[in-house]
Amino acid sequence: MDVAPQQSSTQFLTLEESAKVDGALLSSPEKFLTRLTISSLKLLKHIAQDYGIAIEDLTAPQVIAWFEKDGKIRREQGIEVSYLKW
Repeated sequence: MDVAPQQSSTQFLTLEESAKVDGALLSSPEKFLTRLTISSLKLLKHIAQDYGIAIEDLTAPQVIAWFEKDGKIRREQGIEVSYLKW
């Protein structure tokens, strides 16, 4: 399966970003947390955009509701329609 060069909804960390994390002087747990944080930031930006608000205005209930909505889309319409592909 070929991967498109642009970032898709299933790829939250680009190859370049991953390489930069790998090259950082961090322990393995720190590298994992760094990757998770970068990916989370991108997802939070997407969620805020869906709500039409600034990322700093997102609330925990909004994030939970977004995950519930995306999960419902995945269950009812299929994984190809949902944003998260897992």
